[in-house]
Amino acid sequence: MRRIFQYMIWLFLGVCSICAAHAQTTADQEKIAASQAGASPLYFDAAASGIPAVEPGSFYNAQECQVRAGLPDFFEKIKQEKEVVVAFIGGSITQAGFCYRLQTARYLEQLYPSARFKWINAGVSGTGTELGAFRIGEQVLQHKPDLIFVEFAVNGAYPAGMEGMIRQTIKANPSTDICLLYTIQNGQTTFYQKNEVPPNIKGLEQVAAHYGLSSVHLGMEAASLEAAGKLIWKGSPGADPGKIIFSEDGIHPATAGGNLYAAAIARAFQKMKTAAQAKKKQLPAPVITANWDAATMVEPSIAAQANNGWAPHATAPDPALNKFNPWFATVFTANKPGASFRFRFCGDLFGLFDIGGPEAGQLEFTVDGKPVKLSREKEGSFMYYQANDTVSNKVLNRFNAYCNNRYRGQFDVIKLEPGVHDVVVTVSAQKADKLQILPADKREDIEQHPEKYDRSVIYLGRILIRGKLVKEPAPARIKNNTTIISCNPFFTAKNTSYD
Repeated sequence: MRRIFQYMIWLFLGVCSICAAHAQTTADQEKIAASQAGASPLYFDAAASGIPAVEPGSFYNAQECQVRAGLPDFFEKIKQEKEVVVAFIGGSITQAGFCYRLQTARYLEQLYPSARFKWINAGVSGTGTELGAFRIGEQVLQHKPDLIFVEFAVNGAYPAGMEGMIRQTIKANPSTDICLLYTIQNGQTTFYQKNEVPPNIKGLEQVAAHYGLSSVHLGMEAASLEAAGKLIWKGSPGADPGKIIFSEDGIHPATAGGNLYAAAIARAFQKMKTAAQAKKKQLPAPVITANWDAATMVEPSIAAQANNGWAPHATAPDPALNKFNPWFATVFTANKPGASFRFRFCGDLFGLFDIGGPEAGQLEFTVDGKPVKLSREKEGSFMYYQANDTVSNKVLNRFNAYCNNRYRGQFDVIKLEPGVHDVVVTVSAQKADKLQILPADKREDIEQHPEKYDRSVIYLGRILIRGKLVKEPAPARIKNNTTIISCNPFFTAKNTSYD
């Protein structure tokens, strides 16, 4: 326990120092926020026209790819010319078109022309491994992938969430291969130029090494080219015709930058395909925690009991919500203060994966018959709300500074004591001061159309649970003076155990 605590403190300080040293400008933040506007189709076509062809190139750094146990089952399926399902899960760099994903898929199709590939894009902009752990089951594992690329290094790089995704994958199918991809952000090329690894990536590498997973540092060649004066990490297109412009905002690669990222993956495959192939993966004891093994998400209409005023609403062809249809075919929605529904779960975290917009309102929660007050907390890069009786804030606002006349995916989670909980979700009668939430340069629409914002609508796509949904009350049983409740076996709490 002491080792884990020291590790989390070290990681927290490392990530915070990166954020402070390499913070994005306001203009950069606007570009990044714009990338979070909607969902992408789950399946994509790597043979579509316009996808650049990439080659491994001549760059070499022995540390660029750590092969470890390699990708034995992927290569075996390639050899047998069976259908191969490859999934990409990550943030906006994965979700976007030419940041590396499309080029990588195209390269693999050209490398293995006899293989039949099926490609999955599970990128969700602006999110990290914590949401990844909640959604990997629905958006990736249920499609039975043979290989999963995981990219979350610039979105917090929360290693406990990464471990949760890895453990869920191994539990679902030990034959599924996993490859971690490490992207970098503005200012982090200096680490590679000093033959160092960014602190946030060190945490992910500890997890990868523990599970014997392959990993690839995608930014090493770009860092080398920058040091040689041949690349500008952040700049405007055409600003210097003699140099590669890697990105415009310091995070999301332009097509040329995406080609460099994909070339690193191409070199990794050249290295991995000649490595000795390992046996099927076994699930070892966790290096950090097994708590995120139990992260999942469920459709609200399935979880809801005692519904009063909430109803399913199809996202297509709704013009405001249609772009989120790849994530949510329907959302659970309500627009009247006091509208509520109830659900029960056994666990220690619950949350919302929803859609924010101009009309977004606020929510209140009752847990186990008591109104919940919320305090904002942080564990490394994992941000959450703690149920707390000592604070005054009882509402969770679903409107933020980026909800001016546009819609965006978002999520929040609330932490409770481990146990079986009865949760009531209610649309609050309190209204946020949206004019004050919006910065001055984003107030034009609300000033011209205040009626559009003067509403309290919730578009709930999924309920997030770290634990297990409980549909009906189940009687507890007593064994050796300890309460035994049928639930997911990952909690430890005083006088309580779970089986």
